[in-house]
Amino acid sequence: MIESDKELSTMVQELWDNDVNRLKPGKDYRISLQGKAGGTMALSDDNDGAGYPLFTFVDENIFKKETFLAFISLLDNYVSDTGEPEIVTPEEEAENHKFLDSIVQSPTMKIAHKYLVQKNLSPKDEKGFKEQLYRIWFELYARKGSSRPDSSGFEHVFVGETRGGRTVIGFHNWIQLYLQEKLGHIDYKGYSVNANSPQPDENKHILALQFSWKNGIKPKGSIFIGVSPEFEFALYTLCFLHSPNERVKVQFSFYDVEIVCHHYNQKHIGTTYPVLVKYNNLNKKT
Repeated sequence: MIESDKELSTMVQELWDNDVNRLKPGKDYRISLQGKAGGTMALSDDNDGAGYPLFTFVDENIFKKETFLAFISLLDNYVSDTGEPEIVTPEEEAENHKFLDSIVQSPTMKIAHKYLVQKNLSPKDEKGFKEQLYRIWFELYARKGSSRPDSSGFEHVFVGETRGGRTVIGFHNWIQLYLQEKLGHIDYKGYSVNANSPQPDENKHILALQFSWKNGIKPKGSIFIGVSPEFEFALYTLCFLHSPNERVKVQFSFYDVEIVCHHYNQKHIGTTYPVLVKYNNLNKKT
């Protein structure tokens, strides 16, 4: 069992408390968990524990906020198939920089930056910090089995990729999930639980689930729901730079969470996502 990192937990709690753009469950969005997903990789209806979409309502006015707007503009910049080289156009590069410009001004990223500077893990000047963020998240690299740059940390984590056309890899972001579901590209198959994980809750911000996307299946994914792009960016960047381990346990709000963060060549994020271990302090507010 991984011990909680107390120092990192304190930082994540501060990020959580300052995530001013986080949506409120039941007010700004509603989800419908329905049934538990089957345990196989099949796309068949036998595996489907949910007859309806996951999202029943999202207040899309939220998406007009600067960081959400900049984030959503990046979601159509990628080819999902691994093995297909990514070509970054000047316009797409400008969108990447615009997104970083917007999030570094957010309270959560300012808190993360200040902490990383104190730990000598990030440059103090904003320009240097943005260059570091660009390298970690947006620089292309060749994912396993590919000879040419076909992936990035951002694409894998926030957009999603397909391998061999049949398996969905990455795809750990609720905004992309909602938008793709709205377009009819996502078939939500139900929530995922095992013997050790807590039952999911429609009013909590972390969910393990199964879904199909395009022609591929994501047998088990885990995502934050309702948090802002800047919160996830700050949290995952913090874990990537702070912890040499690929799993770090943090406690914040009423969540005990393992943040999985696989490095790629120690320079880039390979993948990162939350795994809910248990609920804590259930009398706290979300």
